Amino acid sequence: MASRRLQNRETELKEQKMQDTVQINDRFTIAKFAPETDQIREAAQEGFQSLINMQTDDEDKKLKMRPQEEGQKAKQAGLTFLHHPVDGEKLSEDLVDDFRQKATDLPAPILVHCASGKRSGAFVMMHIGCEEGMTGEEVVKKAEEMGFECDTPELEDFVKNYVDSHNGK
Repeated sequence: MASRRLQNRETELKEQKMQDTVQINDRFTIAKFAPETDQIREAAQEGFQSLINMQTDDEDKKLKMRPQEEGQKAKQAGLTFLHHPVDGEKLSEDLVDDFRQKATDLPAPILVHCASGKRSGAFVMMHIGCEEGMTGEEVVKKAEEMGFECDTPELEDFVKNYVDSHNGK
């Protein structure tokens, strides 16, 4: 009986975790967690075509699955995989430009993740803000409305400045 309750609880937690996603538009959905094998398969079953992992290699101590293994699991599930590591302390315009180019070339819909959704949310919102001609302030406001926070003044300034500089604002 106890093992059945444990199994039910594990299933509940997995389902809860996949629900911890935010669909930004028809192309991008952000996962506020690093998916496990079951969630990668579930993402493919839900129709996702690509998976982007934004975690850095030095996050490996916290990761349940290394990026290389995640890539293998994604390919086995039929997903296109991109590992685009982003260190929140070392943001650069080139890193965002590279992400935007690669993400544009991937089949959609795309599930994008880091450990908490902050980096992946910021990068996707910067991309969308540039595509839609928004101001940096509008991007930050829209991100907050969708449940993403620029948790440091530095990240907020980076997002605003990137979008404004790419949209001539």
